[in-house]
Amino acid sequence: MGSSAGSGCNSATRTFHGVDVMGRRLADEVISVVKCRPELKKISFVAHSLGGLIARYAIALLYENETATQTDCNEECEKDVNDARRNQPTGRGKIAGLEPMNFITFATPHLGTRSHKQMPLLRGSYRLEKMAFRMSWLAGRSGKHLFLKDIEEEKPPLLLQMVTDYGDLHFISALRSFKRRVAYSNVCGDFIVGLRTSSIRRQHELPKKQDFVHDGKYPHVVHVEKPKSQDVDFSDAMIYQAKTTSEMEEVMLKSLNRIPWERVDVSFKKSRQRFFAHSTIQVKTYFLNSDGADVIFHMIDHFIY
Repeated sequence: MGSSAGSGCNSATRTFHGVDVMGRRLADEVISVVKCRPELKKISFVAHSLGGLIARYAIALLYENETATQTDCNEECEKDVNDARRNQPTGRGKIAGLEPMNFITFATPHLGTRSHKQMPLLRGSYRLEKMAFRMSWLAGRSGKHLFLKDIEEEKPPLLLQMVTDYGDLHFISALRSFKRRVAYSNVCGDFIVGLRTSSIRRQHELPKKQDFVHDGKYPHVVHVEKPKSQDVDFSDAMIYQAKTTSEMEEVMLKSLNRIPWERVDVSFKKSRQRFFAHSTIQVKTYFLNSDGADVIFHMIDHFIY
């Protein structure tokens, strides 16, 4: 459909309320829009920074599974089917009753900000990262979620829950239901969100400078990685077993990479606006971030309807 709507339910200090609370607000907002627009058939999400995590939570709430009715299947058969579904996220289903098309994030900390150099502002300093970890309460519940500090009632941190179908929330199945998932990331100049967490990659998987390309149409898009899924040995139990920062990060990487992502790497290194890369990648304000317009055009030109 040729209709779009921008969310306004999680602005200003509301961003401190936590990914789950904000995700529920967004889900409620989507439902109200869909009810007012009965002609809508398809749905896409485009989110920036923390908004990407909020959107991932919201789609889990909005996900409706289209499971084929099983006939002539005994209890043992149903158990095998359910086990298979848990290990391999389904690609079927709808979001708010609509066909899921594009799920696109810009500079989103998919793995949180707790790991080494996941928050470039701290310059990879262990002392500064430890201080930020201790002071994460300043950002409210959202800070706890981003730093993976929200271990309550023996439950794993929320970001680990969000890489599986956890309880009644089908986080990974909801992501899988979209025809296309894209992670736009800043190669440099983003002091808020690091490249590994925004592109959902390990350090050795990041693109090398010699692999960067120059595209006259999209001058700041330097690398595009086609979608591919990884055949990994993953079980839901891993989210409970992971205790250290590196273990948590590896579990999130394994699970999120079970589904294919297109990665688009962006560089404003030669731009006067390079120090505002976190906002420039989505042209937050045209006066300060206009150089990111080609990145937005790249997203629009590759949008599927």
